[in-house]
Amino acid sequence: MTTYFEVLDRDGAARLGEIRLSTPVDTPALLDDVLVDSGSHWTAEQPVPEGDDDQLTILPHRSLPAGTREEVREAFTTDAIDVDFPSASVISSESPRDLGTDAAILSDASGFVGHGEGLKDAIIRTKEALPADTALVLSGVATPVNVATLVYAGVDGVDAKLAKVKGSQGMYLTNDGEAFLEDLDELPCACPACQGPREEFTQQDCIDHNVNALRAELRRVRERIRAGRLRDYIEGQARHENWLTAAFREFDSQYSYLETQTPVVRNNELAAATSDSLRRVEIQRFADRVTSRYRNRFDNPLVLVPCSARKPYSESKSHSRFHDMIAFRGHTVSMTSPIGVVPQELELTYPAQHYDSVVTGRWSEDEKQFVAAVLDKYLQRNDYSRVIAHVPDHGYRDIVERVESDSSLDFEYTVDGHPTSTDSLGNLSAALEGELKYAKREREHNTVKAIADFQFGPDAGDDLFGDIEIKTTGRYPKLQVRDTDGEQLATMVPQYGMLAMTLDGADRWVDSDAPTKVVEIDGFVPHGSVLAPGVVDASDEIRPGDEVVIRGPKAFGIGRAEMNGPEMVESTRGVASTVRHVRER
Repeated sequence: MTTYFEVLDRDGAARLGEIRLSTPVDTPALLDDVLVDSGSHWTAEQPVPEGDDDQLTILPHRSLPAGTREEVREAFTTDAIDVDFPSASVISSESPRDLGTDAAILSDASGFVGHGEGLKDAIIRTKEALPADTALVLSGVATPVNVATLVYAGVDGVDAKLAKVKGSQGMYLTNDGEAFLEDLDELPCACPACQGPREEFTQQDCIDHNVNALRAELRRVRERIRAGRLRDYIEGQARHENWLTAAFREFDSQYSYLETQTPVVRNNELAAATSDSLRRVEIQRFADRVTSRYRNRFDNPLVLVPCSARKPYSESKSHSRFHDMIAFRGHTVSMTSPIGVVPQELELTYPAQHYDSVVTGRWSEDEKQFVAAVLDKYLQRNDYSRVIAHVPDHGYRDIVERVESDSSLDFEYTVDGHPTSTDSLGNLSAALEGELKYAKREREHNTVKAIADFQFGPDAGDDLFGDIEIKTTGRYPKLQVRDTDGEQLATMVPQYGMLAMTLDGADRWVDSDAPTKVVEIDGFVPHGSVLAPGVVDASDEIRPGDEVVIRGPKAFGIGRAEMNGPEMVESTRGVASTVRHVRER
């Protein structure tokens, strides 16, 4: 049982946590000052140590290096030791086991760090074997250039052993690589060890600098996790060594590992600066939900338009002009890289209003293939009488024409030169001549239902709001959904384009056919939050940031998940969910 380690925040597999010693340690962190080894059984059988609340005690162990044969590993397995002080066990990533400690140290880290696929296999295999709230520690492998990727993969603690060894060898480390001291005319660092004259820089100074550089990089990484932007940093940082690029691409190929731990909503910007951004969990999840959950409820033709630099799109000058010409006679869907396609009802939904991409006017083949695939799936799922493609020639039209070649729909192209030119806008208006306008009420109702589909699952909008005459009050984007008696069921949250349910809405949710994400709790009434020890069971589909129903013998409530469902059940510490409204039973 994890007693002294708690996860406080998450950014994919990366975590902010705290090792609760007498002087707490914020993770991910250097642990040299608190790790104390109680000895190896290889030399002699070691007694159980007394332990200390000031330190993380490594229990007696038999370290097995990378490549140890399976029969040897099985012959020398370590038994769990029940202790009441902060402790760490030493295990192998090839046959990981939970030994009930607060942290687990991989004895074979040097065998896979430096190899992208090896790192991915070792970390995922170990994580699957350990409780969600066990800290993962790697020893003897961290440098300023690789530690961000190690944390991104799910590592919580490292030591400075390798940085010190390299310093003793005259290797000067920075977060973009390493160099022999003798090759440096100037020292590119302003840490205390580097302040003296270059000619007086000693071996000990080099060791001290390397440790300082590693510590500074961990601070940078922690701040990135707090901001929810570690991946933005990794896409640049991993370019400094080829194996690091390979490693984060390997993790991208493990969608389920990252997706279960990646929040469904954020308020921060998502920077899409490379082709690797197409494989980000947030991008892939949005595209999947648009093409498997969302359903168009308008009877009007589809109008494809280019995206805009300003978000949400409807606030841009170009989309304002498109809107004036469409005049509620067509269903507007924006095409964009790296998101794919964005129906007008989902323009606020994360990450549609949060991303920023590099604009060159040229589309890469990867971008074209991705957006074309999303558009093709979108058209297969949704019914339209025809498609009006109000898109420019560069990139956009090529994508639409690829999809058109396999579609039975009629496509009409209305852009003459630039999409906002007088002739182009006139063509757009003319293409919609004779189409009936949809009303404000229909627009708002379809918006909240579409968000429900996207947020909760296919057809959730109709399951939640289709069997009653709902009313929408307030002004877009701050819409409230009410029933015929005026009781509020949900509120649209404009910061990330999702629905926040009320208790009345939660009642309808659990009684409907819509997929419900439920946190079952013990016999208490939560206030403010539900801690993991109070969780009896939770839906496997719950992700951090999800709207969840909280249900127990004494309480019924609604809130937002802080962990995924399996982690709520496994964890012995930490906030499982916040509580927005609660009713005593």
